[in-house]
Amino acid sequence: MQKSLSLALSSRRGLLSHLSAESAGMLLGLIGVAIFSLTLPFTRMAVAELDPVFSSMARAVIAAALSGGWLLWSRAPLPSRAMFVPLFWVAAGCVIGFPLLTSMAMQHVPASHGAVLIGILPLMTALFSALRNKEKPSRGFWAFALLGSAIVVGFALRENSGVLHPADLAILAAGIMASFGYAEGARASHTLGGTQTICWALLLALPVTVPLTLVQGLAHADGIAEAGARAWTGLAYTSVFSMFLGFFFWYRGMVLGGVARVGQVQLVQPFLTLLGAALVLGEPLQGQHLLFALAVIATVGFGRRMAIRR
Repeated sequence: MQKSLSLALSSRRGLLSHLSAESAGMLLGLIGVAIFSLTLPFTRMAVAELDPVFSSMARAVIAAALSGGWLLWSRAPLPSRAMFVPLFWVAAGCVIGFPLLTSMAMQHVPASHGAVLIGILPLMTALFSALRNKEKPSRGFWAFALLGSAIVVGFALRENSGVLHPADLAILAAGIMASFGYAEGARASHTLGGTQTICWALLLALPVTVPLTLVQGLAHADGIAEAGARAWTGLAYTSVFSMFLGFFFWYRGMVLGGVARVGQVQLVQPFLTLLGAALVLGEPLQGQHLLFALAVIATVGFGRRMAIRR
């Protein structure tokens, strides 16, 4: 397995060597977004039968176990003391906050509904990037980021008759926490690399994720024992792909292309999630979804043309 993984990483580096840093970053970011786009559908599969707190924390524990194996295999050194602050925020936002809030929300709203609210991620990622990473998006960039985010939020309100329910607010809060974690993770990735950043963040979160997994597992032991294959498939995907492998591509992409610009790729995530919800859960994919998707994708294209000072 180690040999196969090494060959895969070598092939990826060979492909990226022919691209500019920005193009390589955008490509890696898109792969990460494609992986993340299935998180809500598979989360909804998991929480249909599993307790949301157990599901969200267990996936972090499983991913931490994979991370520990990776760090040992790669003989990664311990991060410096200065790295623990950004790693703490990655753990708080991406490992604990986002999974917990979205798992709770997915008990009450369809994945297709939550998908459009996640569209706020690019704007918040760019905002935190500007504040924390000293990147300075131009006014034109901000205009297109605001336009794309306004489109997806407007879509969400239209679908819900202009009302935001507690589940909506939970998803929006999850997006804000994830965005801050993305920005902090990108800062740490410049020193540690994207792979080590998420791995150490997952291990750093263990004092929280392990006790919550055990407590909730005992409290809901009967329901967990009766959970079917679909629920465990949902947990497996969110553990291995959403919480682990997706970040390998995502953080590396932000290091190469810049947080604010690569973060714009997230604008397509809600609509990839809509497609995933239709394929995985059978949720209806309506024509208006495609129209909004085209509008958002257009903002990504125009946003890429705007200047970002790094």
